[in-house]
Amino acid sequence: MALHLKISIVIPAYNEEKLLPDTLRSVQAACAALDARGWEREIIVCDNNSTDGTAAVARAAGVTVVFEPINQISRARNTGAAATTGDWLVFVDADSFPSVELFQEVADEIAGGQTLAGGCLLKFDASNKLAAQFVPLWNWLSRCIRWMAGSFIFCETSVFRQIGGFSLELFASEELDLSRRLKAEARRMKRKIVILHKHPLVTSSRKLHLYTLGDYFSLFWKTIIRRGRSLKDRKDCYIWYDGRR
Repeated sequence: MALHLKISIVIPAYNEEKLLPDTLRSVQAACAALDARGWEREIIVCDNNSTDGTAAVARAAGVTVVFEPINQISRARNTGAAATTGDWLVFVDADSFPSVELFQEVADEIAGGQTLAGGCLLKFDASNKLAAQFVPLWNWLSRCIRWMAGSFIFCETSVFRQIGGFSLELFASEELDLSRRLKAEARRMKRKIVILHKHPLVTSSRKLHLYTLGDYFSLFWKTIIRRGRSLKDRKDCYIWYDGRR
C-alpha cells in the first residue's frame, strides 16, 4: 500500500515582499516531488509583524497566511507550525529557494521510515570572500554534528510539538537548540537525523553584503563573553531584527 501523508511547509517572513515571490515560486515548483507521490501538502506563510506588503504577496500566491505580532523568528516558525494540519513540517526561510530535487530527497527520507528530522547543506545565491569562507565551514560542521540550518528543516510534526518547537528564549541560534533536542529524541526513538547533501539549498547572501565581518564578530564575542545570553537579547541579535533588506 502506498504511503499517504500530508506535508506542511512553513515560511516565516518579516518584511520579505522583495524575495518572498521567488521563494514561493520555488517552493510551489518543488512540491511536484510531493505531488508525484500522491501526498497532500499545504504552504503557510507566517507574517511576523511586517510593515511592508509581505502578507499581500503571500495571499496573491494563493497560500495561507497567519500573523505573529511579536517579532522573533522562533515565534514566527512556531505560530506557522501551530496552524498546520500535516504529518510532517518543512521549514523554509523566506529568502531561500529549494529545488524539486531537494524535496525529492526529503520525501525519500520520510518514506524510508527511519528519519525523524533533517536539514541540508547550503549554497549562497552570490559569492564573496566571507561566503567563500563561511559556507564550507558551516556545511562541514552541519554534516559532522548534524546541525540543521534554520533556512531548511524538516521533522515529524508530532515530535516537533512534543518537544515544544523552537525556543522562545532565543533570538538567534534557535535552530541549533532545536537540533540538539531533536537529536536527543532521535536517540531515544532509535531513529536518525540526516543532513542532505546532494542538492544544497540556495539561499540569499544579502546579510553578507548588508553587514560587515565586524558585525558578526561582535555578536560572536558577546555571545562567548556573556555565555550565550546575547542570543536571548533582541538588541544584540540586530542582524536578524533591524529590518534591513
